[in-house]
Amino acid sequence: MMVRRGLWRRLLLLVNLLSLMELIGSCGSPEVCNTVLLPGPKGDKGEAGDVGEQGTQGKLGPPGAQGAPGGTGLLGERGHVGKMGPIGDRGEKGVTGWTGPSGIQGKPGTTCDCGRYRKVVGQLDINIGRLQNALKFIKNVLLGLRETAERYYLLVTESRAFEEALVSCRLRGGALAMPKTRDANRLLADYVSGSGLTAVFIGLQARSANGTRTQEEYVFADSSPLGGFAAWGPGQGPPSGTNNSSCVELLNTGSWGPAACHLAMFYICEFPKTRRRVGAAG
Repeated sequence: MMVRRGLWRRLLLLVNLLSLMELIGSCGSPEVCNTVLLPGPKGDKGEAGDVGEQGTQGKLGPPGAQGAPGGTGLLGERGHVGKMGPIGDRGEKGVTGWTGPSGIQGKPGTTCDCGRYRKVVGQLDINIGRLQNALKFIKNVLLGLRETAERYYLLVTESRAFEEALVSCRLRGGALAMPKTRDANRLLADYVSGSGLTAVFIGLQARSANGTRTQEEYVFADSSPLGGFAAWGPGQGPPSGTNNSSCVELLNTGSWGPAACHLAMFYICEFPKTRRRVGAAG
């Protein structure tokens, strides 16, 4: 079909060209050739051509005007619970509340039948007395303890240097004995004498004062200074800091004397009595 159309167009073009040449050849004078050629009749409408190829994409146009806001969307699902935050600071103490109303009065008590209870309490007192005597026998005879109103004392028959004796008493839960009163010193002296010993270490030692070795002061094992009571032997007094005898021994006579700290001796430990608080039971 396309080939026939092409041949038909070429044939019409050739006929028109021959007619034009014939017209030019027949012009004998300029007057004839100046004749104006009138256009021929309008031809028939040609057939539609083939569809052309797609053109290139044009430039991006300017953005349009902003549209109206849309409506509120639907409520979404609840999210997961987040991690616990840090603990906040402690708040201030609140105001004390109002005092509540008084309670209902209780029922009157019944009459006490105290006769039999007095008998039971009396028997308990007797049993407690017996137990105390048995305990005293165990402490004084079997364990060899001595005691005052505030402390127990134990004579340790193991030879130790002064520092080792301090540690030994601490490991037992006590301290090296510190006779700070005349009665306590007399009790310990009788303890030593009754055990057939001559002297033992006590918790008293000389320490340098103001960082000098020529000036010393005596302190007990609990770091308390030597107070008003002292039992230095006759004519001795506190030993001078110029020698090596800065520790103290208790003689069986009750006197204190200087002792070399590195020597091994027996010693006495003291233990405080634990007092039971009133109202702690029941």
